Amino acid sequence: MTQVATTTDHFGARLARAVAERGPLCVGIDPHPGLLDAWGLTSDADGVERFARTVVEALAAQVAVLKPQSAFFERFGSRGIAVLERVIRDARAAGALVLNDVKRGDIGSTVDGYAAAYLDPASPLCGDAMTASPYLGFGSLAPLIATAREHGNGVFVLALTSNPEGPQVQHAVAADGRTVAQTILDSVADANAGYDPYGPVGVVVGATVGDTGHDLSRVGGPFLAPGLGAQGGTADDLRAVFGDARRAVLPSVSREVLRAGPGVSALRSAAARAADEFRTVLA
Repeated sequence: MTQVATTTDHFGARLARAVAERGPLCVGIDPHPGLLDAWGLTSDADGVERFARTVVEALAAQVAVLKPQSAFFERFGSRGIAVLERVIRDARAAGALVLNDVKRGDIGSTVDGYAAAYLDPASPLCGDAMTASPYLGFGSLAPLIATAREHGNGVFVLALTSNPEGPQVQHAVAADGRTVAQTILDSVADANAGYDPYGPVGVVVGATVGDTGHDLSRVGGPFLAPGLGAQGGTADDLRAVFGDARRAVLPSVSREVLRAGPGVSALRSAAARAADEFRTVLA
């Protein structure tokens, strides 16, 4: 049976408030080697810490969502994870929602562990939401969704990604005639039933996928739209891809804003320009 939220503090409500107050923008915290070098930082845990803490200082009190990419922290082992823990804590303390970009997906006790790590406030890695892969079957994500509901957090499920390899799986046709991506979109809609304005389960749909013919109208949750800026997507692409569903879109940018650093004021200006551009298109 679908659990219906009875509090205004569930993830969908908190995201809607953050977007209304701060504008429709998610900024990735992606300390990959090229950006570290561009900022004059060393490619080690110290460089990652300086990079990530600068982004938090600049943007956590300004943008709706910050999205640390876990892989760039994990590559430095325990020191990198310690930096990620601090980034999550400091960003949330400054008022930003934190979306952990971890793209986890597994079964049984393993997915239970991921749920506890990223969605349970008892964990130092808990943010407000996480990304997940449904390609072991949407039902495999049930522990993530249950934990998100319990603690008022969210899960963004990969659905229509903009990487060239994605359509091989996502556009494949299932036995009932729907594409794999459409079965995921429909399952997300069922999981979000009864929530207002959005349910706890969002979907990831790339800004550059074009008109794929999929029905995005009844998802009932937010859309995370990567692929903008440096990856080629534009604000106008959001209108083309999402149509009337675009008011639920959370545009996600990384290099488009981050390359303005390392100056704090320059990062803030770049983020403000992006939010204003997207606000116009998504209204």
